[in-house]
Amino acid sequence: MIGAVPIGGGAPCAVQSMCSTDTRDVAATLAQIGRLAAAGCDIVRCAVPDMDAAISLAAIKAGNSLPLIADIHFDYKLALTALDSGVDGLRLNPGNIGERWKVAEVVKAAAERSIPIRIGVNGGSLEKELLVKYGHPTPEAMVESALGHVRILEDLGYHQIKISIKVSDVVRTLEAYRLLSDAVDYPLHIGVTEAGTTFSGTVKSSVGLGILLHQGIGDTMRVSLTGDPVDEVRVAYDILKSLGLRKRGINFVSCPTCGRCQIDLIPVAEEVERRLAHLDNDITVAVMGCAVNGPGEAREADFGIAGGRGEGLLFKNGEVVRKVGEGELADALVEEVLNAVKEN
Repeated sequence: MIGAVPIGGGAPCAVQSMCSTDTRDVAATLAQIGRLAAAGCDIVRCAVPDMDAAISLAAIKAGNSLPLIADIHFDYKLALTALDSGVDGLRLNPGNIGERWKVAEVVKAAAERSIPIRIGVNGGSLEKELLVKYGHPTPEAMVESALGHVRILEDLGYHQIKISIKVSDVVRTLEAYRLLSDAVDYPLHIGVTEAGTTFSGTVKSSVGLGILLHQGIGDTMRVSLTGDPVDEVRVAYDILKSLGLRKRGINFVSCPTCGRCQIDLIPVAEEVERRLAHLDNDITVAVMGCAVNGPGEAREADFGIAGGRGEGLLFKNGEVVRKVGEGELADALVEEVLNAVKEN
């Protein structure tokens, strides 16, 4: 359990993101967490670079409803303060905390509070001895690193463990997680780290995470994007929805347009998606542009439009509602959806 969110054991894959704010700025961090929660984020993580940030976690925890994970490196005292601040999880690698007694203190404090620890192995910070052994961050090197950290916790009698093992290369990430999944039964946090900006990062993450999830690998996930963390949550849900693993928000269907399209469909589709983005209802909405595939797709959706010459048909639950002029298509479809949502 991360707070009230079950992890592993058949529970749905939880969506996680990380605040990009300065953790010491409590107001800004809470504002961002509020936006993440509104987007459907299940778990949020905050960086803890120093003691001021660790102390700030108490106010952040008190001011938000999401389970809170503290991201700790090197200093065991930061982990202890984070636990005292009431966090719901730790992300740390026991191998870089220092002497065994320091790790033991953190484990004891976490165990007393039933707080899980995520071991997070990243290709950019792999141990020097493993880089010498393998030459670069290979999947085998990543798994060896993760298992080494796991053994430290297991030797201390601690088993509330989650593991991540990420690199920026999709193929190496896939192989690393496959190897790790065969080696342990602990829950796995999946992601393609440093995936890139919103466009390129979405593509990499969709390919990598989609393959892993389809193979049954992944108990929590983060889409790592260079941009607004809210976009990470939206992309994560679209990946999960496309595989039928989670249902939140509309399932938006729109045609790519071609020479058969006789209306200016692109701005209509973009407007409809933007105006319905706030909904968390399980609804399929189709915006189609021609008479070949349009009526069929619109009929299969809960709500849809199928374009003709300067106009389109408005569909609801497989039935034609009315014919609408091109300039009114977006308004008519959005109004139909919102009215139905209000009526439940």
